[in-house]
Amino acid sequence: MLKTILLALDDSEIAERVIQTLDNLLLPTDAKVIICHVFPASKTEMELPADIPHPESSTFLQMEKQLQIHQQKLSFKSELELVSGDPAEEIIRLANIYKADLVVIGSRGLTGMNKIVQGSVSSQVVEEAHCSVLVVKGD
Repeated sequence: MLKTILLALDDSEIAERVIQTLDNLLLPTDAKVIICHVFPASKTEMELPADIPHPESSTFLQMEKQLQIHQQKLSFKSELELVSGDPAEEIIRLANIYKADLVVIGSRGLTGMNKIVQGSVSSQVVEEAHCSVLVVKGD
């Protein structure tokens, strides 16, 4: 049974589609959703603790407000997690901390050299997460 869902959102246009996909799932009324966003860490931040957000405060506040708007749309109990670090690693870490039954994440649909150079967060999460992962593709 899906009781704890980690919803990984970024600031792309696919975030809305990820939320809609979650809304379409039949979840128990006591389900808990953790909405997370990972700020990619700069090289100087790599030495700082990963569980403390370190981005510029205006960027942090904008993303927090956006996640709160998404949070209000949900009919489930939910929490927000904003962290800094490698996106795939942090999503996997949060899934482990919360003992998530499912991770819901968007895919930007990178192909070719872009996928090789930038890497695919969703692919890495699918490979390394200890729970099921639902990847929502863009249009």
